[in-house]
Amino acid sequence: MSATFRLSDYQIRIGKEDIIERHLHGILSADPENAENQEKAQKVLDELLKEMRVRFGTIIKTDNVSFLLGAGASLAVGGVSLANIPKPLEKALLDKASGEQKGTAVPGWITLFYKIASVLSLGDLSFDIRLNLFQSTEEKDVLAIDLNLEAFLSQLHTWHAGMLDATETLKLTGGTELSIVKSDLTRLIKEITSALTILLNLPKSGLDEPLRHHRKFIKKVLTRPLNLRRANIFTLNYDTLIEQAGDAEGSVLVDGFVGTLRRVFRPESYDIDFYFPAQTTEGRVHRFDRALHLYKLHGSITWHRCEPDWENPFGLYATFYDQKCRTDDVLIYPTPLKYGQALGMPYSELFRRFGNAIAQPQSALFVIGYGFGDDHVNALIRQALAIPSFTLVVVDPDPKSDFVSKLEKLEDERVWIVKGWGLGTFEHFVAKLLPDLREEEIDAKVMKTFKELSLPSERKSDAAEEYSDGK
Repeated sequence: MSATFRLSDYQIRIGKEDIIERHLHGILSADPENAENQEKAQKVLDELLKEMRVRFGTIIKTDNVSFLLGAGASLAVGGVSLANIPKPLEKALLDKASGEQKGTAVPGWITLFYKIASVLSLGDLSFDIRLNLFQSTEEKDVLAIDLNLEAFLSQLHTWHAGMLDATETLKLTGGTELSIVKSDLTRLIKEITSALTILLNLPKSGLDEPLRHHRKFIKKVLTRPLNLRRANIFTLNYDTLIEQAGDAEGSVLVDGFVGTLRRVFRPESYDIDFYFPAQTTEGRVHRFDRALHLYKLHGSITWHRCEPDWENPFGLYATFYDQKCRTDDVLIYPTPLKYGQALGMPYSELFRRFGNAIAQPQSALFVIGYGFGDDHVNALIRQALAIPSFTLVVVDPDPKSDFVSKLEKLEDERVWIVKGWGLGTFEHFVAKLLPDLREEEIDAKVMKTFKELSLPSERKSDAAEEYSDGK
């Protein structure tokens, strides 16, 4: 272990106790840079992680297990945080508007973008200023616009839905007036959605195996015993990383769509399960062991709206992503603060199933890479915490939300919080803490055998009998 080891990178808080800090503080407190102390701490940490995988395995074997993935689960493969306006997205908008510019006349939709951004961020932004900045400065040195993109796009949708006339003047909080042309607003929503769709066509990482963490995640979740309910994967992301990883692992993802060439939304498909006849004389059926439920709570870059008909009553279909496809009807609705759109189909059905999944007795929810910025999601998690048998695991390298702060103050042993850059990222949690239950079972048997062999001969028979009874 290098001398840069920091205890703050490895935190597992259960109730009011930090498990790792309790074991390592004494080793590192006196001289954390000392090589001997570092080596000793590493050995203790390795043993603790083995123990914690066993404890997480107990949670994984809960009857109802769900995972909620946020943007943090996609960062390692080229995903972007939507806490600000992503710079690649803004540059795409600037490039598109520059191509349409005629002389000094700037397209109305991009002008509207910077007017709204200026009002909401209390900044001084314009097409000319930002274009010159991107042309004269390396993109990495440009400061992103300090606006949550999901909240921004949600606001645009809300205004658009409420506009009755072609041009309206909105009076915002604080007395600021903003004149909006509906056609420009429509175009702006389309261009942001189109740019976001292309931006989230992942993976974009230069890694040799960019999907390895998501594949490992799928593989480990599938090791749950077959007598338990199918695990649920709920995601707030619009990308298709889970689908790609599922395909690579040969698993079936029940995602609410049915069909082969024309896949349409049929929520009743979530109630389907998969069995196959066993190759035995008894003729019993076996449950297919490679299936999971996938719910995309905010939509997907593969979802499109069409006119409802008898064959597609919800007017929603899914297709493979293609940059040449129409992106103006892509169904991604980032509405973290707006219940209105979240309660429309298909989102009402998806959120209803999320609430039902975590409200069942003996349920567990793993929240990974989510910043708790969606009030609708948070409300459902708060409701689940009222159930005594519910367990919540939060995985975040550096949680900053008030929601997590309040969870910590509860000091509830049903709430586990994994923090720090050594454990709290999606990739590190999957690699170091999420157990492969089949491997853990083998390790447990080996450890029992080792302990039995190390016992005095007169106690070996008793230990063997004890193991046989507890098997």
